[in-house]
Amino acid sequence: MSHPEQAGDGVPAAQKSSWTAFVKSIASVSGDLSSLTAPPFILSPVSLTEYPSYWCEHPGLFAKIADAKDDESRALAVLNWFISTLKGQYTSRNESMGSEKKPLNPVLGELFYGFWADKDGRGKTSLLVEQVSHHPPITAYVIENQSKGLRLVGHNAQKTSFSAGSIIVKQIGHAVLTYTPPTGTPVEYLLTFPRLRIDGIWYGSPYIELAETSYVSGGGFVSTVDYKGKGYFSGKSHSFKATVAPVMGTGVGEARYTIEGTWHTTSKITKSSGKVAAKGDEFHNVESGAYGKKEEVSVGDVATMEDFETRKLWGAVAKGIKTGDFDTASKEKSTIENDQRQRRKDEQAAGKTWPLKHFKLVENHPTCTSSLLFVFFVVLRVCFVFRVRVNASGLECAYTRLVLLFISRPHTLVPVPITDAIFLFADERLGQLFKATPPTEEGYEFLANWPAGKYD
Repeated sequence: MSHPEQAGDGVPAAQKSSWTAFVKSIASVSGDLSSLTAPPFILSPVSLTEYPSYWCEHPGLFAKIADAKDDESRALAVLNWFISTLKGQYTSRNESMGSEKKPLNPVLGELFYGFWADKDGRGKTSLLVEQVSHHPPITAYVIENQSKGLRLVGHNAQKTSFSAGSIIVKQIGHAVLTYTPPTGTPVEYLLTFPRLRIDGIWYGSPYIELAETSYVSGGGFVSTVDYKGKGYFSGKSHSFKATVAPVMGTGVGEARYTIEGTWHTTSKITKSSGKVAAKGDEFHNVESGAYGKKEEVSVGDVATMEDFETRKLWGAVAKGIKTGDFDTASKEKSTIENDQRQRRKDEQAAGKTWPLKHFKLVENHPTCTSSLLFVFFVVLRVCFVFRVRVNASGLECAYTRLVLLFISRPHTLVPVPITDAIFLFADERLGQLFKATPPTEEGYEFLANWPAGKYD
């Protein structure tokens, strides 16, 4: 898409003064930007609690993960689905609203329920989202296709900062996809999120570029997705390069597949030594008939919703934004925010905290923290026994590889042989320290209490 060329070109005339003040406030803040109030015209009419629905814009593709015949096929299916979700998550507002918009900040306890109906035997897919924390803002969610044995549970938070004319968003959290076959042991896949760079701020027409790396690890394979993006002088917008490598014994082997393309359109396999797909094969195409048209999540009638359900809570605000009545939107938004501040004061005075409805905080998430601690001590033991002298990046490399190895085989609780651990020091490709949920390895456990009447 094209972007404005002059500062402020994308800003409505009536909003230019507030936009200028907003940009100046961004540039003056050295820490987290999440507390800043954005001008009304750049607000989205959609709450952040609705964003997890982008994970399943192609519910048939999600269901196909369960149809894979073996671990290698399933590793590719999981990666294919993961890549297919990126367009909806990170570029859909540009297409529907002209530029990236700031979502409405959910209130503590905000809820969103939705589903995708069964079609062509793919099974019904259900979505549940709850805002589980406000300071810091954390959104927890679950997506489940029970008939296919698939469940995705995750949580997400953001830490924002300003650098070189761009807003940098560090996504904190992770998701765990569990496939439970009709017979056999459940298989878990750990998914991590990219860092976001929001450009176009000066022009009033923001857009997102992905940066750094995501990992998809499980089922005996580790997929690494490196986001390239467009720089100031070179590169192509939204480009990526992914590799899929098998776990060999207790080590990660050579990449069996390399995939390159743009995550918002198409990609192809550029290298292959595997049995499932060949070099030159199309890997993903979000615009093709094979994917089917993207499907919006179905929700109930607003009239039957509870007060804290997203579309009822933000209804008046969303209407004001959509119709350009920013004064009304701002007033309604302030009413909600003031009510929340009063609730927190009342809770503090009573010595109470807000009770979560569908999730429970797990400070040491079993998929992440146990393996992180385990491999950390293995690395230290290796260094001690063999007097290995490594710099910080070398230790991060070994730590990362061991983390990915252990997470990809969560049911194999055997010590990693020291010889294999030494081998993992050699690969500098994963030199960046892998942290699923910095600064602590916490997560949210779904209580499996799907509400009645929300998925009919």
